[in-house]
Amino acid sequence: MDSKPDFLGGVGQDQLRPELNVESKDGELHLRFFIPSHQEFALPATGIREVIELSPDRMTPIPNVSPLLLGTLNLRGRVIWVADLGQFLGEATALNTDRAEISVIAIEEQDTIVGLAVEEIGGMDWLDVQHLRNPTNVPDTMAPFLKGEWLIDTEIARCLRLLDQMAILRSARWAG
Repeated sequence: MDSKPDFLGGVGQDQLRPELNVESKDGELHLRFFIPSHQEFALPATGIREVIELSPDRMTPIPNVSPLLLGTLNLRGRVIWVADLGQFLGEATALNTDRAEISVIAIEEQDTIVGLAVEEIGGMDWLDVQHLRNPTNVPDTMAPFLKGEWLIDTEIARCLRLLDQMAILRSARWAG
């Protein structure tokens, strides 16, 4: 039998790298990110089509639409709307688009794809949804889009808020 390593780094096709074994972690995989007001949010990885770092000139501004919409983006041959997530959630601080790259999270449900522009991507993390608590001190404009929050730091009351991507995709705010 041939014992040369295969492209996964193991010996033989039936051995997978441990970091790829999704069953071994607690909770579910989530993407963590920040909006311009420095609040941290998460989305379940299962509803994310992809995360893109792109130059602002790759977005086409559309006149006479809601101010929270930054424009459209061609995502692999499909035109999608891109919104400033912070403004969508009711934050006053607008995303700075005068920079080399903007982080966009493309979320998807059935045939609907929307891009959410954020300040910074924090990375992927395993989070246990059983430890979610009801959101506290949440503005009314943000509340309909939250599933809950995790308390990250009790001393400064820092929370990581879990967004409801279905509520975002189905929101009437897209109409402006």
